[in-house]
Amino acid sequence: MILILGLILLIAAVIVGLAGVFGNTGPGHDLGVGGDFSIFGYHVTGSTGSLFLSGIIVGAVALLGLTLVIMGARRSVRRSAQARRELDTSRREAAAVDRERDDLIKQRDDAHAGAGAGAPTTDMPRAETDAPVTDAPRGRGHWFGHRAAHR
Repeated sequence: MILILGLILLIAAVIVGLAGVFGNTGPGHDLGVGGDFSIFGYHVTGSTGSLFLSGIIVGAVALLGLTLVIMGARRSVRRSAQARRELDTSRREAAAVDRERDDLIKQRDDAHAGAGAGAPTTDMPRAETDAPVTDAPRGRGHWFGHRAAHR
């Protein structure tokens, strides 16, 4: 909202300034004795000081608009940086949980293998496959799909 308001103020000040510059050139628009100045059909008669004051006001509005635009941009940058930090934190927490899960699975498999090669125990669930447990992270796919053969 601040960014949009700043853009509106900045664009309005630029339009008024450019209309004043391009619409009032030549000797017919001097602000000497009895001269006038016009912007969008509105004629201003007065001194050079009043024209200077009008320019200061237009410049102040442009500066206010630019300040609001910069504030809005900084605010959005801060929000995105905070979101990236939170994402990194959640990824680290998820990696720690995955490591703990893998350690528990390895402990279960070691306890299962240590119980004997005979009959399986009833308190330990049996692994679905007889593939050896590896230390590789789980859930990562290969670049080109499944491998055709083991290493």
